[in-house]
Amino acid sequence: MTLAAETEKKLIATLEAMAERHREVERLLSDPEIARDGARLAEIAREHGHLAKFVERHDRLRHLQQRHREAEESLEDVGDDSELEQLAREEIEETEEEQERLLEEVIDLLVTDAAGTDRNVILEVRAGTGGEEAALFAGDLLRMYTRYAERQGWKVEQMDLSTTDLGGIREAVCSISGKGAWQRLRYESGGHRVQRVPETESQGRIHTSLATVAVLPEVGEVEVQVDPNDVEMSFMRSSGPGGQNVNKVSSCVRLLHKPTGITVRCQDEKSQQANRKKAMKVLRARLYEQKQHEQHEKLDALRRSQVGSGDRNERIRTYNFPQDRITDHRIGLDVFGVESFLLGNCDRMFDALAEYDRQQRIRAFAESAVAPPPSES
Repeated sequence: MTLAAETEKKLIATLEAMAERHREVERLLSDPEIARDGARLAEIAREHGHLAKFVERHDRLRHLQQRHREAEESLEDVGDDSELEQLAREEIEETEEEQERLLEEVIDLLVTDAAGTDRNVILEVRAGTGGEEAALFAGDLLRMYTRYAERQGWKVEQMDLSTTDLGGIREAVCSISGKGAWQRLRYESGGHRVQRVPETESQGRIHTSLATVAVLPEVGEVEVQVDPNDVEMSFMRSSGPGGQNVNKVSSCVRLLHKPTGITVRCQDEKSQQANRKKAMKVLRARLYEQKQHEQHEKLDALRRSQVGSGDRNERIRTYNFPQDRITDHRIGLDVFGVESFLLGNCDRMFDALAEYDRQQRIRAFAESAVAPPPSES
């Protein structure tokens, strides 16, 4: 990748702005008032760590620029000494190549960072149109993500589950924790369509059904603070399997966030306290998603350039059983082997989505009038 002169100029300006912000953050870390505010201190410390990797590259760039200037000065003073002239030209060429590689590294870092930090995720799968067949397909998707997570060595923890009589899933919520979970699964939010002959179809007709997926980054209490006065909590008996205690004790927790109308339910644990803790985790994730969505609406050009909006109503993929093909409509990629894909062999699709998103973010950065902000997405 050869960077255009305007893009190089923009990258250097971005690094200089980040270096200046890093110095300001270091001053804030030594401020006694901030030290007394635990939440604010944690936020500042996180930003300091985020900026450090850019500052290190900024320092390397300044060193290369200094070497380049010195080589140019030497070239002007060599006179008739051909050997010194050759050494100066080699130094100029070498520093230019190193600066190019460093700036490519920086832009990769910027667009990766803009895509989100390494987080655990909250995965939500819901049956859409299609009745029982949609619920069965939702179950297939949940198993697919669970198997993929197991292959990656991630931990999957169920938080809420509502099933149908035939074993389908009306709604499922679970947490997936492990390195790379957010980066790999973040493109899965949206509508997933299946075309196949349902088991309940006696005449062999192909039906089309839909399930929706939402992948939310898990966020901490510091990042999304929820006022207890804004949350209405109620309890009810858990439904479905789980033993006598789960079904007889009102351990299921339902939270209503009154300012936004967001509701969350968790019934997987046997105690109200454990379910409340899990439900708050889901609530924070949904509030974070809403905040991110509002920010993306203000950045229409960047939002259009990415793989998808993350809108769970957007149809992103079709699973065509008769043709044994999975089509991702955002990038126009066909992958064959539906059964294998649903067993968790999703890497080819996930790799393609990540690379497409990376390239689009690089293009958006190069075309944008303003460099990306120095804070985390």
